[in-house]
Amino acid sequence: MDSAISQVVVVDSDDQFSRSFQSVEATHLVHKKSAWYKFLALIGAHEIFSIETWKTALTELVATASLMFTLTSSIIACLDSHEVAPKLLVPLAVFIIAFLFLIVTIPLSGGHMSPVFTFIAALKGVVTLVRALIYVIAQCIGSIIGFIMLKCVMDPKLEHKYSLGGCAIGNDSDKGLGSKPQVALLVEFSCTFLVLFIGITLGFDKKRSKELGLPMVCVVIAGAMALAVFVSITVTGQPSYAGVGLNPARCLGPALLKGGLLWNGHWIFWVGPFLACITYYGVSINLPKESITLENEEYDVLSLALGHSKSISRSAVSNDLQV
Repeated sequence: MDSAISQVVVVDSDDQFSRSFQSVEATHLVHKKSAWYKFLALIGAHEIFSIETWKTALTELVATASLMFTLTSSIIACLDSHEVAPKLLVPLAVFIIAFLFLIVTIPLSGGHMSPVFTFIAALKGVVTLVRALIYVIAQCIGSIIGFIMLKCVMDPKLEHKYSLGGCAIGNDSDKGLGSKPQVALLVEFSCTFLVLFIGITLGFDKKRSKELGLPMVCVVIAGAMALAVFVSITVTGQPSYAGVGLNPARCLGPALLKGGLLWNGHWIFWVGPFLACITYYGVSINLPKESITLENEEYDVLSLALGHSKSISRSAVSNDLQV
């Protein structure tokens, strides 16, 4: 009888242990699945199944292809013109073309058309990581398509002279910036940071963007791009290097189609802008959230001086009275 009772007790304890183990295992699986789902939600995995995501990606592809074809052909036309200072025409062309494309594409897809803008948008949380990846792939494909179209219509002599409008730094036998990768990296970094600091600071500020309106925001961003091109082209502009790239996708298309020297230092046109994005992100999170306003000019130098002199005279009078 005692042995039977002991067996029943052992069986019950085994059942309880089995149930508790299964409960712990089930809880662990629930937490594991919950963490995985949170991670997928964090990176925006659900957007893969969204039709709107692919529509905006298609917009980025078409816009990037059109931009590469239009912008590159216009820049080559300016550089190859017989004007006294053709390089001054390039920033103007960049400004006009960038403004037109921005004002059309910003309401549709955000108007990125460059992995640089997509990367900083992902860092700032404007787009998810999944959407950013889809955008970058679409931009690279668009760049390739745009340069294929350009290659089909461009004069072979111009194609050879300007390396299909690609991004190159030349080789050691060349003179100037084209033979100095470290200087080219600095130019890419500084000019990209300039565009981000001027254009993106305003573009990602919802309050100020709403106050100024879309056309003015596009003017500022396009102006920042033109300024960066002007700064770089005045000291670096030469065949095969027409100033700062600002767009790694623009450099990828000609490199794949033409190859050769265009792969020499190709990493510069990716590393420089992305370092600028990371640096700008670090700066942007420390920018003041509100504008500085000084009411009634309370810190005017003259007022401070007069107030200080009056306080001195009053203290002197009070001392005389006490004496």
